[in-house]
Amino acid sequence: MNITFLLNGETVELADIDPTATLLDWLREDRGLTGTKEGCNEGDCGACTVMVTDEEGHKALNSCILFLPQLHGKAVRTVEGASSPDGETHPVQQTMVDLHGSQCGFCTPGFIMSMLAGHTNGATDHDTQLAGNLCRCTGYAPIIRAAEAAEGQPVPVWVKDKPVVVPAAPPSLPGSSDELAKVYAENPDATLVAGATDVGLWVTKQLRDLDPVIFLNRCDDLKKITVTDNEIRFGAMVDMNRMGEALADLHPSYAEMIRRYASVQVRHAATVGGNIANGSPIGDNPPALIALNATLHLRNGDERRSIPLEEFFIDYGKQDRVPGEFVEAVSFPRQADRLKTYKLSKRFDQDISAVCGCFNITVSDGSVTQARIAFGGMSGIPKRATNVESALIGKSWTRETIDAALPAFADDYAPLTDMRASATYRLETAKAMLERYFLEDQGEITNVLEVSA
Repeated sequence: MNITFLLNGETVELADIDPTATLLDWLREDRGLTGTKEGCNEGDCGACTVMVTDEEGHKALNSCILFLPQLHGKAVRTVEGASSPDGETHPVQQTMVDLHGSQCGFCTPGFIMSMLAGHTNGATDHDTQLAGNLCRCTGYAPIIRAAEAAEGQPVPVWVKDKPVVVPAAPPSLPGSSDELAKVYAENPDATLVAGATDVGLWVTKQLRDLDPVIFLNRCDDLKKITVTDNEIRFGAMVDMNRMGEALADLHPSYAEMIRRYASVQVRHAATVGGNIANGSPIGDNPPALIALNATLHLRNGDERRSIPLEEFFIDYGKQDRVPGEFVEAVSFPRQADRLKTYKLSKRFDQDISAVCGCFNITVSDGSVTQARIAFGGMSGIPKRATNVESALIGKSWTRETIDAALPAFADDYAPLTDMRASATYRLETAKAMLERYFLEDQGEITNVLEVSA
């Protein structure tokens, strides 16, 4: 496979590359650019952060789980390219020095590149922008002060990269869903790579050989978001930052859950289609989408079919998808916002769910007329709480109804005990989430980040 991209302003052309070689390894081992650090090698610590520019703009990304073919036609800037060719420092570099934002320095290049990307985009929500970067010795206060101090300074011209014009891409880098359908039908055993936030770990942690590989990142028609009076539709390649932005006014609780479940770097890469297609029982999108009555749109060659999302998940590790078939989009009806998503994890931000409960309950004239409740982490698949729903529908919207419905959780779920939570804890917290939904609907404040006597 041959690819072309910009690296710190210079054109790079690579021939016959390993399709699962990571940008991090290539930078350090082939180019000698060792400023980009390897920490966790799974996209969790941010030490490997670089800025990638494409038609959608400037993005901070984790280079440890970014495969080289995903860079075709894009521009990459590493910490070595943060300053100008003649040595002028970038504003975020200078403020980090001035405000003592670095001690051991291992994490500093990643912080610099996250701050640089945020500064380039005019982002000032620094806690969010830097949530994916870990520092174990400096402390975050001086780093945040450095980011704030750089806010008003102009964006240096040398970091304003643009995508590069490239020759025709190889078949494994299809440029549309039509091309994808053709090449996948011809290679149904290939591994599809969307954002590689999960597949990347198959390589870096499990050392798996994924050949053949088909990359979806150039399929621009799968990146569309369509909002009409009747429906909201997300193409499979919509990344989670864009999805969160689109949902912010429509379903703010869902959007906040998206903000929590990953860092900016991961959300720039992770896609809604990939989160669904990998079939994880603790994926956070499926429970929320199921609660919204979502439909999954699948394609196999020229054939398309649509199914309720909840029917896609058959059993642990098994989905209703035949060889050569891929997720094209997911959609759900426009509706009044009654959705609440409750994510329970050991870390509040950027952690895998122990339980993710999503509630969409409609109340008319004091009675429950509709209820869709779905959970992740309570079963081998994302699953609706149909018995709990039945215990609510048609009943008065009162605390007595809630209390009477709670035992039905045990009829819907028989969760496992694992390192994240025990089965008993999962069942009890699921019940507490329904209680929380009711209390919030009654106007009570239930901020889990505050403790009161």
